Amino acid sequence: MAETGLRSVREEEIRADSVLATDDDFIAEGGHPLHVHEFHQFLHVPVGRIVVTALGRDYELSASLALWIPAGIAHSARFGADSVIAVESFDADLFELPYRDVTTINITGAQRRLVLGRMRSTVAEADDPRVFAALSAGHRNCLPLPQPTSHTAGAVARELARTPSDPRTATEWAENLYTSSTSLRRAFRAETGMAFSEWRTRLRLNHSLSLLEQGQLVSAVAARVGFVSTNGYILAFRRHFGQTPGAYVKNSLDRSA
Repeated sequence: MAETGLRSVREEEIRADSVLATDDDFIAEGGHPLHVHEFHQFLHVPVGRIVVTALGRDYELSASLALWIPAGIAHSARFGADSVIAVESFDADLFELPYRDVTTINITGAQRRLVLGRMRSTVAEADDPRVFAALSAGHRNCLPLPQPTSHTAGAVARELARTPSDPRTATEWAENLYTSSTSLRRAFRAETGMAFSEWRTRLRLNHSLSLLEQGQLVSAVAARVGFVSTNGYILAFRRHFGQTPGAYVKNSLDRSA
């Protein structure tokens, strides 16, 4: 705890002193020492993993979890030699980022294709408003949701993303895909770090956020995203977000007021 506090103090000191540096100035084997950008930065890791540290907190990025770092926030990074890192930077004077703090997002397939396409392109323009809009469209409050990589688990994940209320169990999914439920459950556990049921619950909760903010009734949202009962939805929401759906809606309205 003391070490974390000391690190936070050092980061704040650097931030206060406005020490600005580019990645090229600080890049070193295995990572970047503590530094600050005068621009907003979007990081995606299509291959491998990196860990970004900012204000005493670690953010581990993977193929499914990207990161926004607003301008002016001191941060460092550690990455493996086999990691591929896609970086998009945007002028802080031209673009208003919807996130005040370092924020992880569950990168979508469309966002991933956009970033990878720009990595391969020789004519990609910097500070493209369309790219900024596409990459900053993720919901800031979404729970981290790593995507499975195998064929069968990935197929289930894509179908559930389209229809989160699909009631099929892991056993029923496995039968439809001509595999065993044990294999499917193991794939979700190994590839996402969580059980199939937990992964599906997180997906449903993430989908429910925008519905709540649209003003839909809690009971209607619960049914629409696949919860058997409103009470079950409320309990799951409180367990993962630390508040009830009603309190979440009230807090969201207060922030936007």
